Amino acid sequence: MSKFISHTAGRDLLMNRIKPVLTETVSIDSLCGRVLAQDVTTKVNVPSFDRSPYDGYAFRAEDTADACKEHPVTLRILEEIPAGNVSHYPVTKGCAAKVLTGAPIPEGADAVIKFEKTEFTAETVTIFTPCKKGSNIVQTGEDMKIGDVLDKAGTRIDAGLAGTLASQNITSALVYRIPRIGILSTGTELLELGAECVPGKIYDSNRYMLNAAVQNMGFIPVLYGPAVDSTEDISALIKKGISECDALVITGGVSVGDYDLTPAAMDMAGAEILFRGVDMKPGMACAYGIYDGKPICGLSGNPASAITNFYTIAAPVLRKLSGQADCLPKEISVKLINGFHKKSPGTRFLRGILDLSDGTVRMIVPREQGNVVLSSTIGCNVIAMIPAGSDAIPDGAELKGFLI
Repeated sequence: MSKFISHTAGRDLLMNRIKPVLTETVSIDSLCGRVLAQDVTTKVNVPSFDRSPYDGYAFRAEDTADACKEHPVTLRILEEIPAGNVSHYPVTKGCAAKVLTGAPIPEGADAVIKFEKTEFTAETVTIFTPCKKGSNIVQTGEDMKIGDVLDKAGTRIDAGLAGTLASQNITSALVYRIPRIGILSTGTELLELGAECVPGKIYDSNRYMLNAAVQNMGFIPVLYGPAVDSTEDISALIKKGISECDALVITGGVSVGDYDLTPAAMDMAGAEILFRGVDMKPGMACAYGIYDGKPICGLSGNPASAITNFYTIAAPVLRKLSGQADCLPKEISVKLINGFHKKSPGTRFLRGILDLSDGTVRMIVPREQGNVVLSSTIGCNVIAMIPAGSDAIPDGAELKGFLI
């Protein structure tokens, strides 16, 4: 049995200790992707009047009660009403009004028919079928009624919600501030991009991998490091990052080797370490803590381990920090196209690519899933979980997973 905490227990432990960032009021033209900080309710009906859904004629339904192909009903056209205009005459017995898409229904009319289903001249319209009262009329408030909740606090604003807010003449909204996420890479072996490669050194890929992941979540990344393998140096950068950001993600130095100094540096900086290590592969080595209510996520220096742990534990925590109500990834079921042919004594996470080509939810598993195989994360948009104690997973097997 693993001595480590489960990934869900660790995630929830940290999530229970943090609160969302502060709020601000933002103009509607900059709201996409922001998170509502309060419920939004409708102030006006949408539409605010009965209107026509297409070009046609508005009339009294009772005038067509006996209409048929052999005995059609001919009505006199009183006027034409384009969208944006209002009627000048009430519709009375034996009369109709020509209405264009979006035009208000004139007083007295209670049905609309498409012009394609009629015969008409400039003065009359002939109808060949009876129509019911209320047919083909978009009723007042059919989309939204006064007092309806458009969306609740914690909702991430998309195009539909932005347009709905505009339909209510809402010009701004109270939203959570965009979190600033510090990214700190550690390791004396790390080189800055652009430097000449020398034996024993590697380029700092983790910083830019996580920079992209944080940007993709809609947050603001702030880059620090690389820090050398020094408790004091790492601790100083932790303090700087926490003072300038809302959360800090660190890679490297979280295992139990002589140069794994990140937990000690977190402690030196004054952070409370909540747990070290989780029962998952890859991504077992980690150190999560909190400082002044801000999460510190210490991840492995191995790229694939770091990004798998990030999506599984850190990402939900950061979503809660941003104010999102739905923080946890949505669970889905996926069929493995090519299986995974190793035993899994502990809980294992597979990185993969969603495939919908045959209309079912399938997952392509890159052949190499090792801790250091960064290239296997290219195009990765889904992670599947193999339960602890599983044998090899055959092609076509179904697993639980979540979208990235």
